[in-house]
Amino acid sequence: MFDWAWAEAYERNGLSYYPKLVSAIPFTPITSSRLLTNHPDTKALIVNALSQIMRQNKMSSAHVLFPDDDSAEWFKQAGWMQRQGVQFRWQNLDYSDFDEFLSQLSHDKRKKIRQERKKVTDSGVICLQVKGGEITPEQWNFFYQCYENTYREHRSTPYLTREFFTTIGNSMPQNILLILAYLDEKPIAAALNIYDEVTLYGRYWGSMQYVPNLHFELCYYQAQIFCIAEKIEFFEGGAQGEHKLARGFKARPTCSFHQIANPDFAVAIEDFVVQESKGVAAYANELDERAPFKSKD
Repeated sequence: MFDWAWAEAYERNGLSYYPKLVSAIPFTPITSSRLLTNHPDTKALIVNALSQIMRQNKMSSAHVLFPDDDSAEWFKQAGWMQRQGVQFRWQNLDYSDFDEFLSQLSHDKRKKIRQERKKVTDSGVICLQVKGGEITPEQWNFFYQCYENTYREHRSTPYLTREFFTTIGNSMPQNILLILAYLDEKPIAAALNIYDEVTLYGRYWGSMQYVPNLHFELCYYQAQIFCIAEKIEFFEGGAQGEHKLARGFKARPTCSFHQIANPDFAVAIEDFVVQESKGVAAYANELDERAPFKSKD
């Protein structure tokens, strides 16, 4: 949920937007519970406490990002401003293999995916899926090279350390999938995924050598193949990316909730969010019309 424009508006008016209060999984656009209790009275207390903490600490605002339906209902009832969004998710409809999934797509999309995959194969690239417990230190080192390189290419700084990946590799290997691409027996690209019995989450990707369509192969097709083999129902590829639509992903709604301490900005931002929601709804309808699957007619 990007709010840079809100921060810029504060700056133009001589006000500070930061610090702000955020409830979310850091750097991770995943919908899940934001009220970690089953007791209704406690949930109400948590929602009220967020507002109190914001005002007591003189923060500009409070934001609850990607709440699940239950959490969202509590913030909605408390009168928080709701903002709409869209993400892309692939669903495994109990496919027997990748070809059966492709058979559900329209002819042109199916043909395009096969062409993309053939180009990768013809280039000599070999892809390897490695579960967490089998990932070697050398493979982790190479992945981290790719991770750092991605940030350098985007003129940014990686925020996770090499030690972080060692920690998750040791503490939750049953939830990690590393997909590697090799050319002439040397690794050239890597994609890291986190998964459980229901959902696989695509997290980080990087490449040390350009090969046409390799990004699609490592980040989407190999992950879909893994989900089918492991009978994982959903594959979430992260924020943004209309190109996911052509790879069998469907748009699904997301939301966030916001409180703005400054009453004038609260009115202005709420007006913006109302107008934005109309555009998001139209955008979602357009994406549904562009779905890559065969017509049910």
